[in-house]
Amino acid sequence: MSIETNKQVVARFCESFATGRTQDILDTMTDDVSYWILGDRALTPSSGDHSKSGMQRIFDAMSERLTAPLRFTPHSMIAEGDQVALEAESYGTLKNGRVYNNRYHLRLTIRDGKIASVREYLDTRHVYEIWYASEPAAGAAA
Repeated sequence: MSIETNKQVVARFCESFATGRTQDILDTMTDDVSYWILGDRALTPSSGDHSKSGMQRIFDAMSERLTAPLRFTPHSMIAEGDQVALEAESYGTLKNGRVYNNRYHLRLTIRDGKIASVREYLDTRHVYEIWYASEPAAGAAA
C-alpha cells in the first residue's frame, strides 16, 4: 500500500469516532490488532496491551459515559512504509460534567488497508483524573 493510502486509513480511524458507533472504529482494524496504551494499569485500567475485543470494551465504556461522540481530531501525520505517526487531540464531555480533552501521539502499523498495531501515548494523569478519580485534583479540568 502507498504511504498516502496508509494515511487515509488513519484518517478514517479518526473520523470513525464521530459516529459514536464502536463498530465503525473497530472496522478500521485487523481482527488480530495489537493495541497498546501508555500507563499503569493499577491506576488507569485502560492502560496496557489490548486485543480487538478489549478495545471494543474500552470504546463501549467510554461511549456510555459521554454525552455525545468523542471528537478525535488529527493534527499531523508522518508516514514511512507501513507506519504512520499521528498527533491528535480528543474532546468530549462526560455525563458527570467532566471534560476529556487529551493530546496523543500514536504510532500505527497498517496491513492490507487496516490498522494492525497501535502504540498510543497520552497524558495519563488526565485520563486518571477525568475517567477514574472520584474527584479531580485541584487545577484539573472538571
